[in-house]
Order: sequence, then C-alpha cells, then structure tokens
Amino acid sequence: MDKINIKNLEVFARHGVIPAENFIGQKFSISATFYTDLRDAGMTDDITHTLDYSELCNIIKAFVEDNVFSLIETVAERLAEKLLIENRGVSKIWLEVKKPWAPVAMTLETISVEIERSWHTAYIALGSNIGDREANLQFAVDALRKAYGCRVLSVSGFIITAPYGYTDQDVFLNGCLKLETLLPPHELLGLLQSIENSAGRVREVHWGPRTLDLDIIFYDDIILAGDTLRIPHAEAHLRDFVLTPLCEIAPNALHPIYCKTAAELLAELQS
Repeated sequence: MDKINIKNLEVFARHGVIPAENFIGQKFSISATFYTDLRDAGMTDDITHTLDYSELCNIIKAFVEDNVFSLIETVAERLAEKLLIENRGVSKIWLEVKKPWAPVAMTLETISVEIERSWHTAYIALGSNIGDREANLQFAVDALRKAYGCRVLSVSGFIITAPYGYTDQDVFLNGCLKLETLLPPHELLGLLQSIENSAGRVREVHWGPRTLDLDIIFYDDIILAGDTLRIPHAEAHLRDFVLTPLCEIAPNALHPIYCKTAAELLAELQS
C-alpha cells in the first residue's frame, strides 16, 4: 500500500494529567502515515486523486489545539478516528504523538505514543421472527449506518426461511450486510448486542424466537476462538439462510478456515 508521511508537525496544546498542563500548555509533535492508493495521482498528476497534505496538517493542528485530554493516548486515538472517517481514501493510519516537555524529573528527549488504526470489513447476518420482521431488520441496518466508526457498504435482500435448531417457532426473515468498521471484533459484538437490546431482544431459549439477531460471520480474514466470540461464525457454512443473502452481496467472500468462497460453500450445502 502507498503511503503519505507527515513527520514531526509541531503544535502547542494543553494535554496532560497535571492541571497546570491544561492551563499553560506545551509543545507536542505529531507524525502520521496515511495508507492510500496513489496510482491514479501518479498517473494523472491531479491533486484530486490524492490527499492534500496541507489540509491534513491543518486538520491535525486544529484538532490537537482545540481539544484537551489528560492522556496522549487519547489524543492519538481520537485523532486517528477523525482522520480515517473524514478521508475516505485512507485505509489505515499510523500516528505518533510526542510530548517533548513531559513533566518528568529526569533528562529525556521525548515521551511518545504510537498507534496504528485501520478500517476492517465485516459481514453481519440479520434475522428476525417476532413482530414486524422487516422493520426489525431495517432498524438494525439504520442503527449501523448511524453508528460512529461504521459504514454500511451493501445490504442484501431479505428472505423468508424456516427456523433452525429449535423448530417450534415462526419462520424467519433473514439478510446480510457488508460493513466497514473501525471497531475491533469484541467492540463490534458489543455494538451489535446493544442494537439487539434496543430492538427488544430477549435471550430465553437457545436458537429460540427473537426480535432481532445479529451475528458476525466474517471479520477481515481473522480466525478467533474466544469464550464470547468466534470468527468466522461457527455454523455459517451450514446455514443456507446465512449463505444465500451473503452470496447476493459477496459471493467471493472467502471463509478463512475452509478457504472456500461463500458461493462454493452454498453450492456444497445445496447439493
């Protein structure tokens, strides 16, 4: 991936744990690397195909000056989010926030924090079989569109499917969406569960009736097996009500364990 670098942009700001730091202020130095595709800019010599580094410097300077945080970790985190959200061509960013005048009673060159943040691609399965099923699924789509650090890229059509596992219940309406997000997996899970709760989800019977069910099917190409979250979803390859809408929006999405596309998994399941 191509990169644009900004090195040691000096800003006078008021971040620090000690109250005097918030009042008096001090010098900070910001370095950033923006990961983006510069091929079109290089071929056309057109600034509209690249990032305006002068504008980026002004954004960084204004953000660091206009806000007050106790920790430079927070400066870095919030600044990275802002730069990723406001510059659609940037897929990843590396940031270093230096505090050369840190109040440490020793001789040192600087204190600094480095972070790397990026957009991630997740596929989310949606299901509902209580109440207005279509309205429930649309509620989830709209909530994710409004969620900070999330972009809904595409949404499948909704299909009626038979219940799975616990069969003594109404039919489901299912769908799938492609999401771009800054949230790491467990934070994304927390967001999905909060949306489910807002829709009145009650967890009483395993695989039982639900107002809204949201599952992470894939998250980039990671494989995660934790106590509260498994990615890829443990049974996605066995569920046509997951694979059918997934294939509508991303037939070539690759299962990182089986190394088969969603279309291949669906064809095997149907056969």
